[in-house]
Amino acid sequence: MILRRAYTDEAVLLSDLALESKAYWNYDENFIEACKESLTITSSYIKKYQVYVCLVDEEIIGFFAFIHEEENRLDFLYIRPNDIGKGYGKRIWKAIVQTAKTLHMESFTIPSDPNAQGYYEKMGATQIGTIPSEVFEKRSLPLLKFEVTSGKD
Repeated sequence: MILRRAYTDEAVLLSDLALESKAYWNYDENFIEACKESLTITSSYIKKYQVYVCLVDEEIIGFFAFIHEEENRLDFLYIRPNDIGKGYGKRIWKAIVQTAKTLHMESFTIPSDPNAQGYYEKMGATQIGTIPSEVFEKRSLPLLKFEVTSGKD
């Protein structure tokens, strides 16, 4: 697996990958359509934030993005559905932790899909609360935190 910064011309591909990955959790078509805007990656987003793609055999199989400003947040982490369960999640997590260290983060938050919460906890994150969904008014999402200096990598 190779990790590199995302190119601005990969924005549409990454947006499509995020939607495809979200659909993995058997959300209905209306739910996925409602998530489209919040899962859209733009070229300006790629320029502004720390967006990394994970490649296997020169194909993007996943990506992650950090917002590294006042707060440190893992904003995106998506893996192609066909590549879930093949051990890439653990390898990508190691890359995430290494990137956080390179960016001198002591910790970062993770607004999580409820279906992904178990993965993040397995990687060493802990739930610190909930946040309102950007898409659905009455839905809340788990908010987790990962301590880079004391967590798994």
